[in-house]
Amino acid sequence: MISNLHAQDTAHLFHPASDLKGLRQSGPLIWSRAEGVYVYDDHGRKYLEGMAGLWCTAIGYGNRELARVAAEQIETLCYAPLFAGRSNEPSIRLAAELADWVPMDDARFLFGCSGSDSNDTQVKLVRYYFNAIGQPQRKKILSRGNAYHGTTLLTANLTGLPAFHRHFDLPGPDVIHLTAPYHYRHAELGESEQAFSERLAAELEATIAREGPETIAAMIAEPMMGAGGVIPPPEGYWERIQPILDEYGILLIDDEVVCGFGRTGQPFGAQTWNLRPATMTFAKALSSAYQPISAVAVPPFMYEAIEDAAAEVGLFAHGLTYAGHPVAAAVACRNLELMREMDLMNQAAATGEYFQQQLCLRLGDHELVGQLRGRGLIAGLELVADRASKRAFAPSEKIAFKAAAACLAEGLVVRALPGDTVAVCPPLVITREQVDELVDKLVRGLDRVKTQIAG
Repeated sequence: MISNLHAQDTAHLFHPASDLKGLRQSGPLIWSRAEGVYVYDDHGRKYLEGMAGLWCTAIGYGNRELARVAAEQIETLCYAPLFAGRSNEPSIRLAAELADWVPMDDARFLFGCSGSDSNDTQVKLVRYYFNAIGQPQRKKILSRGNAYHGTTLLTANLTGLPAFHRHFDLPGPDVIHLTAPYHYRHAELGESEQAFSERLAAELEATIAREGPETIAAMIAEPMMGAGGVIPPPEGYWERIQPILDEYGILLIDDEVVCGFGRTGQPFGAQTWNLRPATMTFAKALSSAYQPISAVAVPPFMYEAIEDAAAEVGLFAHGLTYAGHPVAAAVACRNLELMREMDLMNQAAATGEYFQQQLCLRLGDHELVGQLRGRGLIAGLELVADRASKRAFAPSEKIAFKAAAACLAEGLVVRALPGDTVAVCPPLVITREQVDELVDKLVRGLDRVKTQIAG
């Protein structure tokens, strides 16, 4: 059967976010099993999973306790919808558990299946809210270049990456993209991070004035950008942006899909950078990817307005078949409990400091690394042809993809991102010894690419 899998994949499977023509020629890389921070392919070769899957397997692979919870829940109650006022114990317990985690008083949680559908829900909710309070003209959503917020029709509009727009007839109306807070590439010559943040704040104010504050509902943002290049905010950025949003009554939607549950050294990116969000989106590490589940945290002032407006309609007419799926909710709830029991937030914060130190020590001066950036257990290495001038490689060279392939040959999974950035985001359970192994393999991978270029 294994020998036929590559042919069957090539013949029948439609791969998301992939080079489809290249895949037809090369065939897929097929994972067969995983444990801890390691994955194994169908030939038995072992790799250190330096991307936690897709930024998501926070608690590591093969956790027997989560497997036990899933099996027991399937036998007890395999499915139950939340529609029409019905409920189930795992969903209730998960909502109560999340209420203790989030930096938001008396939050309510609307469950979904992915970060994409929950960010889609976010836009629907803010529009519903402003309609409910008599400000129906507030429809526009501010986003940013390099942002990633999903791939539904609406969230792909919010995403600020050109590949997610081309041939899909995007972006459409009512979404306004601001300059990415990407100091390395967008700062003017000699411009400090603080001065750059001031310029982006001025851009935000000018955009609000141009569009009319009465037409803007919300700004959606990752505390630190993930798939757009692992871009932390420059110094002073959020301290300048947040007061402007508050002044004009523009809600801040905090997309915590990548940053949430310990990735940046705090439970949430909002705490790492002192954001005051109106609403929050969670997915990925919410269940450590053991089950597909996401959530939107809604504050009381929004819920109460939506509740009153829904009474006029007869019901709140939004929801997904699998929202609050009892198996997914049970696994997510136990995942969060295990994080507490393991003291994983503090453990990951300490390991994250070591991770950043080792990357800086071993790769900060590497010939190919123009900028090393990140926080906690997430990092991006932007590869350049010339460090002094920041000269980029030609897009045709696909240098980040070459680096990812070279790392894979060394037994390390990393990810090539736009702008020739190599992303690294291991499971939060990684040890210091495994960090050393990861960095060793990353160095060897980049050295392979350096040799290829020189040759």
